[in-house]
Amino acid sequence: MKRLFVVLTLMLMSISAVRAQIVPCPMPPPCPTDGPCPVDDCPPIITPGVFTNPEWLSVDYHRVQVNINNMIATTNVDLQFTNSGSALAEGTFVFPLPRGAAVDQLTMWVNGVAIEARILSADEARGIYDEIVRQYRDPALLEYIGTGAIQANVFPIPPGESRRIEISYSQVLEASNGLVQYIYPLATSSQVVQQMNISVSVTSADPISTVYSPSHSIAVSRAGDNLSFTAGFEATNYVSTGDFNLYYGIANENISVNLLAYRESADQDGFFMLLVQPPLNVDASQVQPKDVIIVLDQSGSMEGEKWEQGREAAVYVLEHLNPEDRFNVILFSTGWRVYGTELQPAENAADAAQWVRSQEANGGTDINGSLTTALQMADVERSTTIVFLTDGLPTEGETDPETILSNLQANARSNVRIFSFGVGDDVDTFLLDSIARDFRGSSSYVRPTERIDEEVAALYNRISSPVLSNITLDFGSIRTEQAYPAQLPDLFAGTQLTIVGRYRDSGDGLTITLTGTLNGEPQTYTYSNLSFRDNAGGEPFIARLWATRRIGDLLNQIRLNGENPELIDSIVNLSVRYGIITPYTSFLIQEEDILTQSGRDEAAANFAGEARDADNSGAAAVAAADDAQQMAESTAPQALPTMTAAGTPGIGGGTGGGAPSGNVIRTVNDKTFILQDGVWIDTAFQPDTMTTQQVPFLSDAYFALLDLNPFMGDYLALGERVIVVIEGVAYEIVPEA
Repeated sequence: MKRLFVVLTLMLMSISAVRAQIVPCPMPPPCPTDGPCPVDDCPPIITPGVFTNPEWLSVDYHRVQVNINNMIATTNVDLQFTNSGSALAEGTFVFPLPRGAAVDQLTMWVNGVAIEARILSADEARGIYDEIVRQYRDPALLEYIGTGAIQANVFPIPPGESRRIEISYSQVLEASNGLVQYIYPLATSSQVVQQMNISVSVTSADPISTVYSPSHSIAVSRAGDNLSFTAGFEATNYVSTGDFNLYYGIANENISVNLLAYRESADQDGFFMLLVQPPLNVDASQVQPKDVIIVLDQSGSMEGEKWEQGREAAVYVLEHLNPEDRFNVILFSTGWRVYGTELQPAENAADAAQWVRSQEANGGTDINGSLTTALQMADVERSTTIVFLTDGLPTEGETDPETILSNLQANARSNVRIFSFGVGDDVDTFLLDSIARDFRGSSSYVRPTERIDEEVAALYNRISSPVLSNITLDFGSIRTEQAYPAQLPDLFAGTQLTIVGRYRDSGDGLTITLTGTLNGEPQTYTYSNLSFRDNAGGEPFIARLWATRRIGDLLNQIRLNGENPELIDSIVNLSVRYGIITPYTSFLIQEEDILTQSGRDEAAANFAGEARDADNSGAAAVAAADDAQQMAESTAPQALPTMTAAGTPGIGGGTGGGAPSGNVIRTVNDKTFILQDGVWIDTAFQPDTMTTQQVPFLSDAYFALLDLNPFMGDYLALGERVIVVIEGVAYEIVPEA
């Protein structure tokens, strides 16, 4: 009977050590005596070796149900895998626990039968992880160094049969800087999970503010009392890109502020992320009355479905005004028409909606006249929102974009915010993005496959209830720089503002002050006992989120202000360092010598050429504007699957037998690795100026290296050959002597 030793690493969602070596067949003829034995004729003797076949066990589903009640989390795991090979599989089940988890309850079942399982301390688990790596030459478990584990025997799994495993464990969560964090380990793997589901239900004795996941795109449903919420993630044919990470904040009475910080090294500037959460629901006294002016393109090019959706978008805004709001509607084509000669009370909105629905699209596009008219209507005493929607270039009145911008500036009011929507691909992205930049709003692009009314409704729902305008932040003794968004927007009820930046200095018990205006009156909020890290550590995703936003901001600067060699060099270096790929920075995949200075110089030159050739309108221009805007406003690090130059997922981890065409990329914590000639190379490595300190794979020095840095295990888990830079030293894992 053929037997395979199996290490089922649940968090990796691949069977990370299914390894054996076939030895000469001991049975009499017809089996051969001097070669491998045919599996179907006579089972061989199996001894541990170096043959790997992880695809023999496929994962049918992986379901995680988490219940958190007053910071006590109970995690229930349900998964099923099938032996798709031709031989019997049996072995040991090793379940790495979340970092810092103190499990006080454990139940484990296999196909409805309770089995004996042990909870291992971090030290005991370390010994098991090390032994598996030594014996089976598989470093995948090293990323769990420093964590506990669950260990149990798994019953034999005949070929073609499935086994269902259920695990339940409890842990006490901790709060830091007002944020509670829950982690479910799902390390990077090339194994596909046919059905992946994670559901988290949270109940708190205190009101909940921020709900945030930097790792997965979650759907959140909140209860009306703000004391509970549910968050969910699901996917089919899922390949993990990292642990599932969820934060939620404990609210204060007004606007909540939560802080996270990260430092790669104690001698380098740190990264911070500030989550600013206004109340989800506020009474009428806390909502600023506002004026809303809808400026809707009525030109002939809008005729048909676009005009139908544009009218419905305008009607949606009119139907969702607050009682104390005022409004007006401007339709523009060849010239413009207004609903009222002055701002109207909300009670007239139904009549205005009927007027809008009665209109038809025809004529040209007078952007300058319609927007300057809207600005002249603005009341300097009230917050004013202009919702501007167009599908084309200016063709009537003033048509020069620079002159239009100058005219708008001449009529500007400090209390006006313009939110623009470009419909289709025949819009001037330079003009729309410049308007949004100058008037502290945002620009959105409605592509041909998207609905105008849905996009406008989604934005208006976010900005319908302003609670603080003209906001500023004072970090006290902490020096901050390169913070994004560079220009802070107004705060709206039910929305969340995410600010990321760099910081110098450090300290505990620090204070941040938030100021702004409400109904024209100054407001001040103070947040104390906050901590900016001094030592290395924290949440690495903050560095990549900062880099994502900075690249988006730099791309916008180049698009709007023209080519700048310093900005291009910054984009190239950030893209390489943090593994962030944009349509302009595909060199990260394509350039074989991107780690050298000459390679980066060539990439910068190619980038500059593409920037010079870029247009302000057309499908490519709209796509570039949309991508840059999304990066500049991103609330989570850019999700980067392991990719090849052809743009298809690559195979990560394992021993690495050589790269496919182009580079294979993998991000780990705040580092980026490129697979070249079978070696995972940290992009912080500079072959022009650095030499490596070689460490033989599986040597005593190799395992000693794991203690050098808290994340070293994550880096070495990439494979048998790795170059990683830690505090300026390049360590190279080389084959055993």
